[in-house]
Amino acid sequence: MSATSTGPRQHAGRLQIGVAGAGFSGAVVARQLAEAGHRVSVFDPLPHVAGHCHTERDAETGVMVHRYGPHIFHTADVRVWEYVRRFADMVPYRHTVRTTVAGRVYPMPVNLTTINLLFGTELDPAGARALVEAQRESFTRPPVNFEEQALATVGRRLYEAFFRGYTAKQWGADPVDLPPSLFSRLPVRFTADDSYFDHPYQAIPRGGYTALVTALLDHPAVDVHLGHAYTPTLAEQFDHSIWTGPIDAWFGHSLGRLRYRTLDFEAERGEGVHQMCAVMNFGDRSVAHTRITEFKHFAAWEQHERSVWYREYSREAGPDDAPYYPVRLAGDEHLLDAYLELARASSGVTFVGRLATYKYIDMDVAIGAALQAAATIVTAIDTGRPIPPFTGTP
Repeated sequence: MSATSTGPRQHAGRLQIGVAGAGFSGAVVARQLAEAGHRVSVFDPLPHVAGHCHTERDAETGVMVHRYGPHIFHTADVRVWEYVRRFADMVPYRHTVRTTVAGRVYPMPVNLTTINLLFGTELDPAGARALVEAQRESFTRPPVNFEEQALATVGRRLYEAFFRGYTAKQWGADPVDLPPSLFSRLPVRFTADDSYFDHPYQAIPRGGYTALVTALLDHPAVDVHLGHAYTPTLAEQFDHSIWTGPIDAWFGHSLGRLRYRTLDFEAERGEGVHQMCAVMNFGDRSVAHTRITEFKHFAAWEQHERSVWYREYSREAGPDDAPYYPVRLAGDEHLLDAYLELARASSGVTFVGRLATYKYIDMDVAIGAALQAAATIVTAIDTGRPIPPFTGTP
């Protein structure tokens, strides 16, 4: 990885490719294109690589902090798992989450222990399943929003306790205005398994995510320019562009701004350990923050006398805020469709990643999509076909 100039646009059969964004999507595409023999220049307005997965040592405690909120690598995709292991020592890690509601702490996702604590019962798995079945509400049509999906799956009491308040805070919207697919991401278990994820491969990179992405970009055909935004004027210097920023930003927000959620963090420090787990959610609407992350739990192989934790707040992203999550309410879908039409009619650019496709996807899915995008681009170049603006379903 170097910081030299981009050089001539094309030579010796190679393309000069500009990549907007040094997060996982941009870094994976850059690495794959460089290994295929092309020259790649990566630009990012941030002063570091890894985007919102950036990790850094807290100066006061020495703890490795996930600067933009917690990130846990988890996947069932063997190809993606083997790929990240090329660039980092991935230490096995089992993520557990708790939620505080009305002063009591419960395991999340909802499992057998959660159900028994809430209802004051001592049910076995079959009994808990029967209880939840009796709680479920019926609809004469498929659920059309988050609340209906929750009521049809777990019933009102579990929904009110663990989902309604947290979801409203996280998305800044009433659950009746959110799509049912958001609830479908949340498992419900009738065993005491309190693992947050079901995937067979779960890990944290020993050196942090920024070291992993730095290794991805460490290739003689890749130049990295930090603190430098990629612009349409800059794109004119390259044969092709990879855009991983917000799709509406590529078009100068010409049709209006898509909606995103952003996050604010408050850091606190103290001696010893602050909480029993890495992430504690807060389900009550009366509590302004959505969760607290204590980072020393992510690295059991390290020992630190002091600790640092972040209180996390979710709000609507303004023009000058970093976008984290696409909202995708009904109005957003209409505006997104209009931008997708513009993108499909574009040439010289490929849209890759969560923000560029306006999708709420996990880290492993983003890496897999970036690998697919790079392979499609390489094949198109090698066969003399146009490089498509999308390499998957946007």
